[in-house]
Amino acid sequence: MTNIAIIGAGPAGIEAASILSKQHHVVLFERGERTLNNIHDKALLFPDFTPAEDLAAQLDVKLNHPNIELHLNTNITDLRKGDEGWTLTDDKGTVYHFPHVLLATGYRVFDAHQKEELGYGIYKGVITSIELEKMIKEDNIVNVNGDKPKQITFLQCVGSRDEKSGNQYCSKVCCVTAVKQAIEIKKMLPETDVYVFYMDLRMWGQGFEEMYRTAQEKYGVNFVRGRISEAAATYDNRVQIKAEDTLMGLPLNLNTDLLVLMVGMCASEGTKQLAKSAGIDGLYGFAQSKSEHLYDNFTEQDGLFVAGACKRPSSVNDTIQDARAAAINILNSIQD
Repeated sequence: MTNIAIIGAGPAGIEAASILSKQHHVVLFERGERTLNNIHDKALLFPDFTPAEDLAAQLDVKLNHPNIELHLNTNITDLRKGDEGWTLTDDKGTVYHFPHVLLATGYRVFDAHQKEELGYGIYKGVITSIELEKMIKEDNIVNVNGDKPKQITFLQCVGSRDEKSGNQYCSKVCCVTAVKQAIEIKKMLPETDVYVFYMDLRMWGQGFEEMYRTAQEKYGVNFVRGRISEAAATYDNRVQIKAEDTLMGLPLNLNTDLLVLMVGMCASEGTKQLAKSAGIDGLYGFAQSKSEHLYDNFTEQDGLFVAGACKRPSSVNDTIQDARAAAINILNSIQD
């Protein structure tokens, strides 16, 4: 029985651990005080509106195996290859040694404070998609004054496809997340007007285009192809938006109760730090796999594997499937 380290107890780390533990001993390191942080901050998951907590519960059950050793509040800060495998060091100076390591350190969301022109952190009516998700989860969507909002406006591609922020890639899940949240708002607050400003709508997966059409046809969500250039506060604590409808070629000025910034996915600090120390750092701080086609779970370093959103923006569905592939590749590597 081989000892295998997995760094990150998100969906990728847990799913891989559940498969590997059937034949080997797995030590799962998580820097936070609980598993699945990026699942717990969601209300419902696209495209079928599955409650996120249901998925979290199903994944957490998989940790109940004698061959899985979970270490919470353990922040691995250094990952280096030695003569006999990999050395992991945490922030307390504790050193661990493993012949095989799976990096599954996930992602973080873009810091919207960097987009000063949009007023996040300046005007209370400007929030992120993560903060709106919490409102939806708590069934308490309110404006700054504590009232039910009459209008909510989404802005896509905040921190993605944006040279100014340094992230030129698409975050893949923002478009469908906005559609999902818009539908959830209309279910909870049918009288609220919802607008979605977008560059291009990228409905990547099966059922996603259907969600978009449902949002338009059944719930009356308004989609505007255009960009918001500036946001400011009004005397009554609403948000005044300056924008352009690029299809019509017309400038727009409107007031909204909440401006929701769809923040993109970025490499987590753990991903950046460990990918660099292990010699597999790639574009934008993500971990670099050996090949996106045949060897996407492998790296150029023997014994080091990668899975999930530590490589690039990824949906929950894709992350879990990728973790299964990584586990199979690790098992095959050990047998060889």
